[in-house]
Amino acid sequence: MQEAIAKAEVLTEALGYIQRFRRKIVVVKCGGSMMDDDRAVSDMVSDIVFMHAVGIRPVIVHGGGKAINAAMEKAALEVQFVQGRRYTDQRTLAIVEHVLVREINERLCKTIEALGASAMGLHSLSSGVLFADRLFIEQDGRKIDIGLVGQVTEVNARLIELLCGSDTVPVIAPIARDATGAKLNCNADTAAGEVAAALRAEKLVVVSDTHGIRRDPKDPSSLMMSTSEAEIRQLIAEKVIDGGMLPKVEACLRALAGGVKRTHIIDGKYPHALLLEIFTERGVGTLIHQ
Repeated sequence: MQEAIAKAEVLTEALGYIQRFRRKIVVVKCGGSMMDDDRAVSDMVSDIVFMHAVGIRPVIVHGGGKAINAAMEKAALEVQFVQGRRYTDQRTLAIVEHVLVREINERLCKTIEALGASAMGLHSLSSGVLFADRLFIEQDGRKIDIGLVGQVTEVNARLIELLCGSDTVPVIAPIARDATGAKLNCNADTAAGEVAAALRAEKLVVVSDTHGIRRDPKDPSSLMMSTSEAEIRQLIAEKVIDGGMLPKVEACLRALAGGVKRTHIIDGKYPHALLLEIFTERGVGTLIHQ
């Protein structure tokens, strides 16, 4: 009986959030090593299908860095990064596209459909929604060419909104087209921030293998459950936030600047982290607000 009452209390708490977010767009960015964990991916997708079932309109943007690295090593290609960006030549781009589109995107779409919802992959081999310019890295006062890497400049928000309105979950792989139609590899975190801003989404939730933001990266008890944009910028200046956390945080800041109301960074390996973050008062990660 106590277990049943506890479940009823959870549903009652979730009701207010369901009513608040009904018909609202929530962008979910998924990536990191959690994408190699079948249970974590299954939990995340079931959470997304639950959101869809109660009237929320989820949009997925996914990465695939670990799987891309493995595929490149198998092809005897060297993995190179410049300031956190993957150097991308034509052979690397072919592997990136195959892994993101033929493996990860298709798997996510099939899993969503197996759970009873409709999904559509949006990527470079179908209907692409991301457009970009070549990205050059600034270092020591000069520009460094890192190959076929893009910075998203435009998002086809209309197509994404039409899919959401037709009860379909858009699943976006971060390969964009430039003005000439050439393909460019984009950082998935950055792309998710641009998608959320273009849609003026209710939320952006970055689901990865990170714990959220800690005041002391080595101290789990210093996890920040809620923080402001101003405080985040201070932590970046102090280099408390750097490395792989930086593009995730920058994506959240870009989304906030674009009109998104709330952004979140959560650990996807925590069972049903997405539902807990959205439908409970406390959540399980870090909420970043203006």
